[in-house]
Amino acid sequence: MFRMTAAHDRLRFELAVHRRAGLRRMSPRVSPAPATTAAGARPLFAPAPAATATAPERQAQLDRVAQEVASCTACKLCEQRNRAVPGEGALDPPILFIGEGPGADEDASGRPFVGRAGQLLDKMIAAIQLERRQVYIANIVKCRPPENRQPEPDEVRACAGYLERQIAALRPRLICTLGLPATRALLPDVRAISAVRGREFTYGGVPLVPTFHPAYLLRNPAAKPQAWEDLQLVARKLGIVLARRNPPPASN
Repeated sequence: MFRMTAAHDRLRFELAVHRRAGLRRMSPRVSPAPATTAAGARPLFAPAPAATATAPERQAQLDRVAQEVASCTACKLCEQRNRAVPGEGALDPPILFIGEGPGADEDASGRPFVGRAGQLLDKMIAAIQLERRQVYIANIVKCRPPENRQPEPDEVRACAGYLERQIAALRPRLICTLGLPATRALLPDVRAISAVRGREFTYGGVPLVPTFHPAYLLRNPAAKPQAWEDLQLVARKLGIVLARRNPPPASN
């Protein structure tokens, strides 16, 4: 079984930070190779090695993450949270959707993407002939940033091990990052989501396709056709044949 403790996660993350700074006195067997990025920079999260695990083992790994997240005090976001939001979904998902952080509805429920943006995400998933229960949804931080601001670098670093362990347990066929903060956490050279959306990258051997965050699409409906193009790319990568050629209905 693939096992990893919280302390081990923190150590591996610190080692990844040192590698980004140019310190390389470590064995490649201890720290796995970084993902391919737009310009070759080190990702914020160190991709975990591939692991073969049964469904009960994967569930146990995800349950441990959820338990640790619920009592985590590694950053200041814990001070105002009502409920932590580790993530939810299938144990063997074709897609792992990664957003930036919980909002008010998520903080109240403990579930990711349940507000208006979540309703639109559900429609986006349905547009590529999948259901929410068939994918996995998580965020780069597990507690709500105040006033729904973007997560700060130290907050993202504090949650790095949790997301890394989720990716290692799930081994999704494809990662779809939603918005700039989530994309930049895995592809640190990215400066604008518009520059990378609809393109294919690789993270830890897993195809990665960035697209707009559903909340952005609610504020900027004109970007929905571009998001639909991104979803069509995701579908093609998964071998899903789509009958619909026009963007899915808008959600207000």
